[in-house]
Amino acid sequence: MARFVGVTMGMVVLLALGEAFGGGFAVAALVYITVVAGVMDRLAVLAAPDHPGAEFPAGTRLAVALALVHFPLLYGGVAVLSSAGPLWERGVLFMALALFLGQVSNSNAHELIHRPARALRWLGAAVYASVLFGHHASAHVRVHHVWAATERDPNSARPGEGFWRFLARAWRGEFVEGYRAEARLRKGRGGHPYPAYLLGAAVSLCMAALIGGGAGVLWLLALAGYAQVQLYLSDYVQHYGLRRKRLMDGRPEPVGPRHAWNSPHGFSAALMLNAPRHSDHHTRPAVPFPGLDVDRSAMPVLPHSLPVMAVIALVPPLWRRVMDRRVRKWAAATRTN
Repeated sequence: MARFVGVTMGMVVLLALGEAFGGGFAVAALVYITVVAGVMDRLAVLAAPDHPGAEFPAGTRLAVALALVHFPLLYGGVAVLSSAGPLWERGVLFMALALFLGQVSNSNAHELIHRPARALRWLGAAVYASVLFGHHASAHVRVHHVWAATERDPNSARPGEGFWRFLARAWRGEFVEGYRAEARLRKGRGGHPYPAYLLGAAVSLCMAALIGGGAGVLWLLALAGYAQVQLYLSDYVQHYGLRRKRLMDGRPEPVGPRHAWNSPHGFSAALMLNAPRHSDHHTRPAVPFPGLDVDRSAMPVLPHSLPVMAVIALVPPLWRRVMDRRVRKWAAATRTN
């Protein structure tokens, strides 16, 4: 557990210092989440155990702390970015904060919406709503976890589908299917959460306007857009091309280890609260992040860390060159088992 605290809170401290004092601290935050993360991922000695065992902490305190610090970092960043500081400094801070929102805050909100306590789930939804993405709290649980690795899941990329085409399809599909899933679940009972998500987005935009006027709203939109793209990159990378078999009755087989791509790299996995251990998360979604396993013989493993693969995914021809043969390998293994 100390590894998760050290890696995530190291980024929080650097970002806070970057917002307060700028200059070298902002540069340090950006270097930390890019260069340092890449170097540390290559040091096998720092890798986490594939199987952490049955006894592990739940990580709730860290998840709550990261969620609570998300808000001052987000709106503090909007304040600094809306100021008249040096353009290069604001650019560096924007990149560092946007990467934090996309990799750490997104992953932490994802962890919270899977927790059984209602207060924790709504805290995760509030984090998503602050970056104008509250509906993901419904769509992820009600749609993605039900239909992952099938055609019915907007967030599971099809074989050969480039990221940019996937992005347009997935954003609209997730919003609509999440709404429909909640409506079916609550039919006749009321209490649909989408109005709360939209209200949260409106409050976030008002906060940005109060802090920085029109510029504050534009910076919030930019940060939110960047964070959302990173989340869709994660979904794209972690489910690209993998499909569940159809059973005799037409239903898909249960989600198993072969239906998501995994990254066992220690540093970036700690930064993202083990979200790259994606197969185990789908087979055991109630397990808190410190207890997720990786089985390299039974689960598809990415050739590079999740952040590196996300960058490759931005160039579809390069992505297909790296991944399509691996997809074919796992598709063949699925057919023979």
